[in-house]
Amino acid sequence: MTQNDSGRSGNSPVGAEASSPGAGSAAPTLPHSQLRSSGGTPNALRNDCPQPVSGNSFHEMWRELLPIGRHADSHGYRRFAWTGADLDCRAWFKEQAEARGLVYEVDRNGNQWAWLGDPAAGDAVVTGSHLDSVPDGGAFDGPLGVVSSFAALDELRGRGVDFTKPLAIVNFGDEEGARFGLACVGSRLAAGQLTVENAHRLTDGDGVSLPRAMEVAGYDPDTIGADPERLARIGAFVELHVEQGRALDLSGDRVGIASAIWPHGRWRFDFRGEANHAGTTRLVDRRDPMLAYAETVLAARREAQLAGAVATFGKISVEPNGVNAIPSLVRVWLDSRAEDQASLDAVVGGIEKAARDYAAAHGIDLDIVRESFTPVVEFDHALRDELGRILGKDTGITVPVLGTGAGHDAGILSGSIPTAMLFVRNPTGVSHSPAEFAAEDDCVAGVIALADVLEGLACT
Repeated sequence: MTQNDSGRSGNSPVGAEASSPGAGSAAPTLPHSQLRSSGGTPNALRNDCPQPVSGNSFHEMWRELLPIGRHADSHGYRRFAWTGADLDCRAWFKEQAEARGLVYEVDRNGNQWAWLGDPAAGDAVVTGSHLDSVPDGGAFDGPLGVVSSFAALDELRGRGVDFTKPLAIVNFGDEEGARFGLACVGSRLAAGQLTVENAHRLTDGDGVSLPRAMEVAGYDPDTIGADPERLARIGAFVELHVEQGRALDLSGDRVGIASAIWPHGRWRFDFRGEANHAGTTRLVDRRDPMLAYAETVLAARREAQLAGAVATFGKISVEPNGVNAIPSLVRVWLDSRAEDQASLDAVVGGIEKAARDYAAAHGIDLDIVRESFTPVVEFDHALRDELGRILGKDTGITVPVLGTGAGHDAGILSGSIPTAMLFVRNPTGVSHSPAEFAAEDDCVAGVIALADVLEGLACT
């Protein structure tokens, strides 16, 4: 196949955003004194331990990647799939791979790979994440995992370890789904969870199709599809990610291990009333769908609190959408997630019942449609336990195991190969925002923890 991945381009395809310089207040700048090589294997999980990383790799990579796709006004990132900012990130990945003498390749779905050892040997240990972003996202979601993967390899080389299995670092394409509305496109295609036909139907807000966007960016869209041969070569995939929550901050731990991704889904609620004049229609004569919707929002909060879950109405469309008009239609989308299926069913069932009761009380018609659903994703128990054993070796430290309500490439791939995740502490819990943050010491701790895991999996 022919893929144009030769470097950074000065021409941006459809939807590209210009990047602006500057690291921003939420970006860690790691002092070089913390990034020296070490002959031993430090315990990065202790707060008072030395935390060496081979050379100054993490600092330099982070500093170089930070300006790409950063918006001058919002200070957030707009690294959307197959745009100029995304292509610059992809060129950066290629440069990092080649600088380390790794075998670089792009698979049939546009995912980037950097190999140490023979990919065809099988039982490979793979790590990595993604480099794209949500609209005005933070610096850490995705890139922390990719940068840490290269830095962990540098650390292992500094330790002088002998690899007995192939090792790869991957950048999965279009994980966030910001441009085409579907998350984890690269990993879904590889795992066969997104058909070629459905992939070809994906379009962005300007009507540009996914195949056309790939073509404009210099990639061959005719090759996309399931990639079982590649996945069959992988014995384990470990993804490091900044925590999207505050569990580690509350427990005082630097690094955690993922147990599962909560079941979650999206539901569309159509509240239909009657459009009328806002200034001349008596309150008692109104069929205002906004009232039923507003009461449903409060019900969602109550139901989620009772179940220890989350429920969010985050998107709304109003017709006719006039300041002086009573709406005829309020269309809203609910996102709900819970630790287990029974809890999620209870939350959504409670919200639906409340919405129907409120709609009936206000003379409103209501339709509810489930638009998407993902069942609970349990990460491979044996691999998860092995991560805990590796990180607790010779220290007696028990690494916390926690669930997450966010989706990841590791979750998509879990149905095909053994997968696991490491989380790095996020003191604010803020994610998908320019305020997303992880402290520099914790970033280094994550690199060392990942290096320890990779050594335990690929060097034994």
